[in-house]
Amino acid sequence: MNRHSFLALLLAAGMASSAVAQQTPEKVKVKNKRKAKTEATVQPMPATPALAGQIDQSAQTDWANAYAETITQNDLREHLTVLASDAYEGRETGEKGQKMAADYLSTEFKKLGLAGPVKDSDNPYLQHFTMVRSTWNEDATLKLGGQTYKWLVDFYAMGNSPFQQETTVQPVFVGYGIEQEGYSDYAGKDVKGKDLIILLGEPTSPDGKPVLSKDRSTTKWGNGYRAKAAMAAEKGARSVFFIDFDPNSNFDKLVPRMMPSIRRPGISFKDAKAEARPTAFFVSPKVGYKLLGTTAPAVTKYMAAAGKASKPVVSTFKPTKFAIKAAKKQEDFTTENVLGFLEGSDKKDDVLVLSAHYDHIGIIDGEVHNGADDDGSGTVTVLEMAQAFAKAKAEGHGPRRSILFLCVTGEEKGLLGSEYYTDHPVFPLSQTVADLNTDMIGRTDKDHEGKGDYVYVIGSDKLSSELHEIVLNSNEKYTKMELDFRFNDPEDPNHFYYRSDHYNFAKHKIPVAFFFNGVHDDYHGAGDEVEKIEFPKMEKRARLVFHSAWELANRDTRVVVDSNKP
Repeated sequence: MNRHSFLALLLAAGMASSAVAQQTPEKVKVKNKRKAKTEATVQPMPATPALAGQIDQSAQTDWANAYAETITQNDLREHLTVLASDAYEGRETGEKGQKMAADYLSTEFKKLGLAGPVKDSDNPYLQHFTMVRSTWNEDATLKLGGQTYKWLVDFYAMGNSPFQQETTVQPVFVGYGIEQEGYSDYAGKDVKGKDLIILLGEPTSPDGKPVLSKDRSTTKWGNGYRAKAAMAAEKGARSVFFIDFDPNSNFDKLVPRMMPSIRRPGISFKDAKAEARPTAFFVSPKVGYKLLGTTAPAVTKYMAAAGKASKPVVSTFKPTKFAIKAAKKQEDFTTENVLGFLEGSDKKDDVLVLSAHYDHIGIIDGEVHNGADDDGSGTVTVLEMAQAFAKAKAEGHGPRRSILFLCVTGEEKGLLGSEYYTDHPVFPLSQTVADLNTDMIGRTDKDHEGKGDYVYVIGSDKLSSELHEIVLNSNEKYTKMELDFRFNDPEDPNHFYYRSDHYNFAKHKIPVAFFFNGVHDDYHGAGDEVEKIEFPKMEKRARLVFHSAWELANRDTRVVVDSNKP
């Protein structure tokens, strides 16, 4: 699960949860009651050397169920114990562990008899591409009013940097950086190529309630910086300097918590895309007052006036010129997506994608972050579905449509591997009927502790009503879990719909469904270990994805795109 948008949420919450993410959770072994394996609804045949390991061939067989039951807790555990072991060093994109995982996955695909569909590659199962790894120089400075402010003391940044050399900046203040119906901080302003100052948070009434939503709840504008950075990018800004004047925030305590993330190398494509995103700088309130050429009482007055008016108000601030140097060291490296292809029968030109990301966040402060749930659980689910479909084909019951088993890298760095695939598809996107994406299906979140089996399904209703019905029907017939659709709400402050690899398919109007168990205390922490995976629940969730895939691959017509925008 991609953390970039999660960081936005953490910033809005004073980074309390970031502290948890950066600490080492106590490793607690969780005892799970293993579910008895359900018998397949088939008539058994005598086991003979010729038929050993095969599924019954009787005319009454429910083939979807028969092959779904080859997806087992034991097999999921076996693969995950390898991929989420310390030997794989947290599968950091471009590093040794990620390469080991790519080799493991490609080898498994080959063992299953899947084709490697990548042409002109040294390994037809690997789609190589070049990225840029960048690291902030720690001699960055911001000079203002005769004073020099220090990196990781008075300010820090995320993203790329337009200030490789010392640059003089005349900033433009755009209030809260909000633009929506009835409220625009950008009205009448041309900020293309400019450097903006934006307040974090959103206007609130005297009682502290947000004023931009009908129910007085926090909007996306109040949940961190990401929505504001995206709007600034849309307006063509070069950089944004965010300031948090919330008295409950503590910049001095926030910076040490953020240091591990800031110091970790950033990864981007080696093209103009990354440069189109404005750099997000974060400055202390002390520096913020000087940037705005104002005082604390004047800022408080401005914020109160905006909240009372529920619209932008004119400020008395006089943004001050300053000089900044914030350079990044850059180096090229190669990473790879892993692809296994199973050709269909009479509808083989149609391609169904079953995806998961196999990268994680590597080693932080000497601790391996193994990412057993995020997203080792999804990765091994793809492997098990590949095994089930390959077995079906070998026994004469293969899918009508072709299936691409796609394990992508770079998700933790911004959905980069799936973006690369959809920009450089091995099979035309016009022939891609849907993407079922699995990202974290091995644990239980706090909202479902002590309750029955469940899974969040995200995005299935966004583009195809038929896909949504397929998931519902598959669950009703086979797995009978609670399907939780709460994160389909466009106002969901978590923005999970935009935070995993299915979204890059949805951007191309390809129907998607994202299967997810929700976040937990070990999310992006060192405690996300195999011993905490709840394999009975994971098996059932994996089978739901498989059943949905079986229907998509075998129905007479491909699902139609008939509903909402992605």
